[in-house]
Amino acid sequence: PKVEVIIFVLCLLMYLITLLGNIILISITVLDSHLHKPMYFFLSNLSFLDIWYTSSALTPMLTNFVSGKNTISFSGCATQMYFSLAMGSTECVLLSTMAYDRYVAICNPLRYPIIMNKRACVQIAAGSWMTGCLTALVETVSVLQLSVCGSSIINHFTCEILAVLKLVCVDTSRVQLIMLVISVLLLPMPMLLLCVSYAFILSSILRISSVDGGSKAFSTCAAHLTVVVLFYGTALSMYLKPSAVDSQEIDKFMALVYAGLTPMLNPIIYSLRNKEVKVAVKKLLIRNPLCAFLIPQSKS
Repeated sequence: PKVEVIIFVLCLLMYLITLLGNIILISITVLDSHLHKPMYFFLSNLSFLDIWYTSSALTPMLTNFVSGKNTISFSGCATQMYFSLAMGSTECVLLSTMAYDRYVAICNPLRYPIIMNKRACVQIAAGSWMTGCLTALVETVSVLQLSVCGSSIINHFTCEILAVLKLVCVDTSRVQLIMLVISVLLLPMPMLLLCVSYAFILSSILRISSVDGGSKAFSTCAAHLTVVVLFYGTALSMYLKPSAVDSQEIDKFMALVYAGLTPMLNPIIYSLRNKEVKVAVKKLLIRNPLCAFLIPQSKS
């Protein structure tokens, strides 16, 4: 019980910081006209996605802590599984599109407004959401159609698809093949696009003669890379690990990192490493001094 209280407080703080940080980030990208750019359009999509992602995982867990009942209905489990998969899959695609956006902005700045126009940005974002939602639907339906026998206790803090799959008593080879194909499409392939984009970006940064220009470009990319390494690293260790390596406790920790910690760190990382975001936050504080009590001001 004492450990549960500590976990509850930590997860509650993590959830509240995630909500506050991402809501603020969405607000300043909408209110500040200087942030009406493709990069911040994708960033606001990422923030909106992270709010749903964290809510789908942490809210039921926090409710269970308060109520003392560690039960969930079949429909509730299916809903939680779908939203967790959908948001995670969408983030995989969205992070790679953000890398492509940075590649065009830094490596081809003169054509950037033409290539990444408003219509293209909306189409790319919509494609990311559709890909994530459709692949999640396929995975969720495939798993929940299987028969569960014996214990119905899920050894996890959410209805995570791998934990639910352990309860199935029939052949799961077809479902595992589906999950493998989707995992390869959503993890290594976006990572390949991301690595290629940043290889060109790094090459261009090294050729930038202006110290300020190079520093600004590197700062923006460093923030993105921090998020990418944390998110993709934990996701890869979860869904593409060798079958011989199977530790449920490690899986729980990894799930908590990419479902709770990463969404919390996203707005913090982008705010601290991005000068435009910090300027927008300062403008918001000047317009509404009451926000100063909610938003800690970082040194430029």
